[in-house]
Amino acid sequence: MFENNQEMRTNLSELGEFGLIDHLTKGFTPKLPSTIKGIGDDAAVLDFKEKQTLVSTDLLVEGVHFDLAYMPLKHLGYKAVMVNVSDIYAMNARATQITVSIAASNRFPVEALEELYAGIELAAKLYNVDVVGGDTTSSTSGLMISITALGEAEKEDVVYRSGAKPNDLLVVTGDLGAAYMGLQILEREKEVFKANPNAQPDLDPYTYLIERQLKPEARKDIPPLLEELEVKPTSMIDISDGLSSEIIHLCKNSQVGANLFEEKIPLDPAVISVCEEFDLDSTTIALSGGEDYELLFSISQDDYDKIKANPNLSIIGHITEEKEGMHLITRASQKLPLIAKGWNSMEGKE
Repeated sequence: MFENNQEMRTNLSELGEFGLIDHLTKGFTPKLPSTIKGIGDDAAVLDFKEKQTLVSTDLLVEGVHFDLAYMPLKHLGYKAVMVNVSDIYAMNARATQITVSIAASNRFPVEALEELYAGIELAAKLYNVDVVGGDTTSSTSGLMISITALGEAEKEDVVYRSGAKPNDLLVVTGDLGAAYMGLQILEREKEVFKANPNAQPDLDPYTYLIERQLKPEARKDIPPLLEELEVKPTSMIDISDGLSSEIIHLCKNSQVGANLFEEKIPLDPAVISVCEEFDLDSTTIALSGGEDYELLFSISQDDYDKIKANPNLSIIGHITEEKEGMHLITRASQKLPLIAKGWNSMEGKE
């Protein structure tokens, strides 16, 4: 995608490692009081005082997690930040800082990495996090991005995967399955383009689905919303690998079972429509698709009245005793075992 000879192209070697870091990070200036020292020393210095510090890291690898045939570099930078801060929100905490490390082959000029960092900078601004460090190095196999996210929370506010209790309600934010169907659209159009490079895809009918794949948003609004509603989840996780996988994670960590009701799973009409177009079952896509980055959590039944009318939240089931197992209750009232069929990065396939 960098074969346009009219574009300016600066080889990475012209700047060197430290010159490249200085060049790409010149727009990052600390804004949060917890950032004492950001980029420019041997280590960042942070001060969270009496609060709990949370740390999460993620690695994105070209050809495994993203395809530059249809993923713009600016979107990739944005998404790389988002998938990491989502893990912090999944602990009912506030994301505060990130570090960014990249490995790039010599097919990427400086201008390409500028695009990548423009997306990182935009995400840092919108999610109100400081970029406080990282690393750059060369790669023999394309592009890799590793981001570490830090966050803070009061000790009593942190939510783990392990606190769900029988009779708790299962709640999910937003809607599910759109990101996976956006990926199917992009993969289809990629194959069409390979067969006919002059073909111009009409993606307008699929705008929402494609945006959910290329530029998803983490639910930074949920921790403050729950605080406002005076609801503390008993367990929580973000939905990166599909709803069924995440329910299983919560149940195994909490040593409980669960009943998920098919008719309660929130689906956007665009997901239902495109599933029909691809001859796919929309429930299966919601259960196994992944990359939605919505939040799944459990709450006490005592908190039902506090959330029942909130448009951001859907009650999709309840927690049971461990011996009862984990099940999907279909629209036909069949009880089927929940199976994790989501993304497995070690296999590189669904």
